Amino acid sequence: MAEDEKPAERLIGVTLDETGLAPATPEIEQERRVAIFDLIEENRFGLPGREGRQPPAGPYRLKLAIQERRLVFDVDTEAGEKAGEFHLSLSPFNQVVKDYFQICEAYFDAVKRLPPAQIEAIDMGRRGIHNEGSRILMERLEGKVETDMATSRRLFTLICVLHFKG
Repeated sequence: MAEDEKPAERLIGVTLDETGLAPATPEIEQERRVAIFDLIEENRFGLPGREGRQPPAGPYRLKLAIQERRLVFDVDTEAGEKAGEFHLSLSPFNQVVKDYFQICEAYFDAVKRLPPAQIEAIDMGRRGIHNEGSRILMERLEGKVETDMATSRRLFTLICVLHFKG
Protein backbone atom coordinates (compact mmCIF):
# COMPACT_ATOMS: atom_id res chain seq x y z
CA MET A 1 0.00 0.00 0.00
CA ALA A 2 1.48 3.38 -1.01
CA GLU A 3 1.90 6.10 1.63
CA ASP A 4 -0.99 8.14 0.23
CA GLU A 5 -3.21 5.04 0.26
CA LYS A 6 -2.73 4.29 3.96
CA PRO A 7 -5.88 4.63 6.05
CA ALA A 8 -6.36 7.74 8.19
CA GLU A 9 -7.08 5.59 11.24
CA ARG A 10 -3.43 5.09 12.13
CA LEU A 11 -0.50 6.48 14.07
CA ILE A 12 2.20 8.41 12.24
CA GLY A 13 4.24 9.31 15.31
CA VAL A 14 4.79 7.92 18.80
CA THR A 15 6.78 9.47 21.61
CA LEU A 16 7.33 8.33 25.16
CA ASP A 17 7.47 10.73 28.07
CA GLU A 18 10.41 9.23 29.90
CA THR A 19 10.52 11.97 32.56
CA GLY A 20 11.70 10.49 35.84
CA LEU A 21 12.46 7.07 34.38
CA ALA A 22 15.68 5.18 35.01
CA PRO A 23 18.10 5.09 32.07
CA ALA A 24 17.16 2.23 29.76
CA THR A 25 19.42 -0.76 29.33
CA PRO A 26 20.58 -1.45 25.76
CA GLU A 27 17.98 -4.27 25.54
CA ILE A 28 15.14 -2.00 26.70
CA GLU A 29 16.25 0.77 24.35
CA GLN A 30 16.30 -1.72 21.45
CA GLU A 31 12.80 -2.97 22.36
CA ARG A 32 11.56 0.64 22.36
CA ARG A 33 13.11 1.47 18.98
CA VAL A 34 11.79 -1.70 17.33
CA ALA A 35 8.30 -1.30 18.81
CA ILE A 36 8.01 2.33 17.64
CA PHE A 37 9.39 1.52 14.18
CA ASP A 38 7.04 -1.46 13.75
CA LEU A 39 4.11 0.53 15.12
CA ILE A 40 4.60 3.39 12.66
CA GLU A 41 5.09 0.96 9.77
CA GLU A 42 1.81 -0.84 10.38
CA ASN A 43 -0.94 -0.06 12.85
CA ARG A 44 -4.63 0.50 13.29
CA PHE A 45 -5.49 3.34 15.63
CA GLY A 46 -8.84 5.06 15.33
CA LEU A 47 -10.76 7.26 17.71
CA PRO A 48 -14.47 6.44 17.95
CA GLY A 49 -17.09 9.17 18.04
CA ARG A 50 -18.40 10.16 21.47
CA GLU A 51 -21.70 11.66 22.54
CA GLY A 52 -22.76 12.03 18.92
CA ARG A 53 -19.59 13.95 17.95
CA GLN A 54 -17.07 12.73 15.44
CA PRO A 55 -13.41 12.80 16.55
CA PRO A 56 -10.83 14.82 14.62
CA ALA A 57 -9.71 12.86 11.57
CA GLY A 58 -6.44 10.97 11.64
CA PRO A 59 -3.72 10.11 11.12
CA TYR A 60 -2.58 10.70 14.70
CA ARG A 61 0.48 11.32 16.83
CA LEU A 62 0.55 9.58 20.21
CA LYS A 63 2.43 10.55 23.34
CA LEU A 64 2.48 7.86 26.04
CA ALA A 65 3.29 8.76 29.62
CA ILE A 66 2.85 7.57 33.16
CA GLN A 67 1.49 10.28 35.42
CA GLU A 68 0.30 9.79 38.97
CA ARG A 69 0.31 5.99 38.53
CA ARG A 70 -1.90 6.21 35.43
CA LEU A 71 -1.09 5.46 31.81
CA VAL A 72 -1.79 8.56 29.71
CA PHE A 73 -2.61 8.41 26.01
CA ASP A 74 -2.31 11.94 24.60
CA VAL A 75 -3.46 11.96 20.96
CA ASP A 76 -3.00 14.79 18.45
CA THR A 77 -3.86 15.07 14.79
CA GLU A 78 -1.17 15.13 12.13
CA ALA A 79 -1.43 18.94 12.22
CA GLY A 80 -0.80 18.99 15.99
CA GLU A 81 -4.38 19.66 17.11
CA LYS A 82 -5.63 17.88 20.24
CA ALA A 83 -7.63 14.80 19.21
CA GLY A 84 -8.11 13.28 22.65
CA GLU A 85 -6.57 12.27 25.92
CA PHE A 86 -7.45 9.44 28.22
CA HIS A 87 -5.96 7.86 31.31
CA LEU A 88 -5.92 4.18 32.22
CA SER A 89 -5.24 2.68 35.61
CA LEU A 90 -1.94 0.82 35.70
CA SER A 91 -3.27 -1.73 38.21
CA PRO A 92 -4.51 -4.25 35.61
CA PHE A 93 -1.04 -4.24 34.01
CA ASN A 94 1.16 -4.54 37.11
CA GLN A 95 1.43 -8.33 37.35
CA VAL A 96 1.71 -9.02 33.63
CA VAL A 97 4.41 -6.33 33.24
CA LYS A 98 6.32 -7.80 36.19
CA ASP A 99 6.04 -11.30 34.68
CA TYR A 100 7.07 -9.96 31.28
CA PHE A 101 10.23 -8.33 32.66
CA GLN A 102 11.18 -11.51 34.53
CA ILE A 103 10.81 -13.71 31.47
CA CYS A 104 12.61 -11.16 29.26
CA GLU A 105 15.52 -11.18 31.70
CA ALA A 106 15.57 -14.98 31.55
CA TYR A 107 15.38 -14.84 27.75
CA PHE A 108 18.28 -12.35 27.40
CA ASP A 109 20.34 -14.50 29.79
CA ALA A 110 19.42 -17.70 27.94
CA VAL A 111 20.48 -16.29 24.58
CA LYS A 112 24.01 -15.97 25.96
CA ARG A 113 24.38 -19.50 27.31
CA LEU A 114 21.61 -21.99 26.50
CA PRO A 115 20.98 -24.23 23.49
CA PRO A 116 18.40 -23.10 20.90
CA ALA A 117 15.67 -25.50 22.10
CA GLN A 118 15.69 -24.00 25.61
CA ILE A 119 15.81 -20.46 24.23
CA GLU A 120 12.80 -21.24 22.05
CA ALA A 121 10.83 -22.57 25.04
CA ILE A 122 11.53 -19.39 27.03
CA ASP A 123 10.64 -17.27 24.01
CA MET A 124 7.29 -19.07 23.68
CA GLY A 125 6.54 -18.20 27.30
CA ARG A 126 7.61 -14.61 26.67
CA ARG A 127 5.25 -14.34 23.70
CA GLY A 128 2.41 -15.81 25.76
CA ILE A 129 2.84 -13.22 28.51
CA HIS A 130 3.14 -10.49 25.88
CA ASN A 131 -0.14 -11.67 24.30
CA GLU A 132 -1.82 -11.55 27.72
CA GLY A 133 -0.67 -7.97 28.28
CA SER A 134 -1.85 -7.03 24.79
CA ARG A 135 -5.25 -8.58 25.45
CA ILE A 136 -5.60 -6.62 28.71
CA LEU A 137 -4.65 -3.44 26.85
CA MET A 138 -7.25 -4.06 24.14
CA GLU A 139 -9.91 -4.55 26.83
CA ARG A 140 -8.87 -1.32 28.57
CA LEU A 141 -8.90 0.60 25.27
CA GLU A 142 -12.40 -0.56 24.36
CA GLY A 143 -14.57 2.47 23.57
CA LYS A 144 -11.52 4.76 23.54
CA VAL A 145 -9.45 3.44 20.61
CA GLU A 146 -10.28 1.14 17.74
CA THR A 147 -7.25 -1.05 17.20
CA ASP A 148 -6.07 -4.57 16.42
CA MET A 149 -3.95 -7.16 18.22
CA ALA A 150 -0.71 -6.34 16.36
CA THR A 151 -0.99 -2.65 17.32
CA SER A 152 -1.92 -3.57 20.88
CA ARG A 153 1.17 -5.83 21.12
CA ARG A 154 3.47 -2.98 20.09
CA LEU A 155 1.75 -0.54 22.45
CA PHE A 156 2.10 -3.07 25.28
CA THR A 157 5.86 -3.21 24.61
CA LEU A 158 5.98 0.57 25.01
CA ILE A 159 3.99 0.38 28.24
CA CYS A 160 6.60 -2.05 29.54
CA VAL A 161 9.37 0.38 28.56
CA LEU A 162 7.61 3.08 30.60
CA HIS A 163 7.45 0.69 33.56
CA PHE A 164 11.19 -0.01 33.46
CA LYS A 165 12.76 0.83 36.80
CA GLY A 166 16.41 0.11 35.93
